[in-house]
Amino acid sequence: MASGQTVVFMDFSLTEEQRLLLDSVDRFMEQHLPSSEVRRRDAAAEPPYFLLPLMGDMGLLGLATPAEVGGGGSDWQTLALVQERLGYHATMAALLLNRVACFGIQTLLSSGSASQRERYLPTLLSGEGSFALALTEAGAGSDAGAVITRAHPESDGWRVNGRKIWISGAEAATRMVVACRTGEQKSGSGGISLLMIPPDAEGVSMTPLEKVGNRCSLTWEVAFDEVFVPTDELLGDVGEGFRALRSTLFYARTGLAAAVTGTAQACVDLAAEHARDRVQFGRPISQFQSIRHRLARMQTQVDQARLLTYRLAWMIDSGAPCEREAAMAKWATTEALKQVTDEGMQIMASRGYSSDSDMQRYWRDARLYTFGEGSSEIQLDLIGRSMNL
Repeated sequence: MASGQTVVFMDFSLTEEQRLLLDSVDRFMEQHLPSSEVRRRDAAAEPPYFLLPLMGDMGLLGLATPAEVGGGGSDWQTLALVQERLGYHATMAALLLNRVACFGIQTLLSSGSASQRERYLPTLLSGEGSFALALTEAGAGSDAGAVITRAHPESDGWRVNGRKIWISGAEAATRMVVACRTGEQKSGSGGISLLMIPPDAEGVSMTPLEKVGNRCSLTWEVAFDEVFVPTDELLGDVGEGFRALRSTLFYARTGLAAAVTGTAQACVDLAAEHARDRVQFGRPISQFQSIRHRLARMQTQVDQARLLTYRLAWMIDSGAPCEREAAMAKWATTEALKQVTDEGMQIMASRGYSSDSDMQRYWRDARLYTFGEGSSEIQLDLIGRSMNL
């Protein structure tokens, strides 16, 4: 066996509790966000924020949060199953949960102080609030060390100036987690700190950005002009923000992998249903080998992505180091979704290209995930480094 490989033995059978939970997620989505409503909200660019308090009531937002801080005390394997099922019904719902569970709750658990957890966790767990990560800048994306938004220290806080771009959910966030340069370094990972800033703070202005896909997740350019931030809104230690960011993005990529796996399965199911129903040359097109093999490859890609996601969730629960596995899962799932949506569009042809088709929405949305929250190239580089290349 090659150095660095991990032997994993997993039981893929669902517990009765997990099965009942997934059934309840199905009923929840069918009641509150059926396919017709997903299509309407996509056309109107209308986020389903109303879902968050309902998710809070169901205990979904804090499912894998320790019971001692008000969470459900479950495991990441169960959370991954829920995120996958939400992604199957509507990616937008899974991303909302991921934003609260990872950008919010997990960031506070890994980097927040006791008073910050006491102040914000109840709001996040109940679904009455959310966090948004404000990292990307015009010159800083994959190169997070190129952040130039600066926070100058004052006697009782910080004064922030700069501009962030492509910030999702900023308008509805209880707090934006803003990466700022607080040290003397002008570049690199050192000297970056995380400050929590409300979107309605004096000096904050936001401009909406139009996108081709993911229209139910509103995205903004956010400017900070002499914005004052109190000392107690600093997350973690001064200058240690980059390490906290790595932890936040690690968990967020885990949730994203599960969500897009569910969406990819929905895409394959839709394409297969069309192939069984569409008749050409006197028979369903699913009976043509070229179509049948294409669908078989699509399903295999989704199952491969699912296995990597489940392994990652298992490793998080076991406490094993798994940065490499997180990069693999993020890369494999998002690339699989991109591939199966492209194939699905080809199978469905004009039907898939119709504006009222779910396939074209999967196709548009999929293009974000191979570069959002860490590009495929960055994931492959992380994997390569883990192989001592």
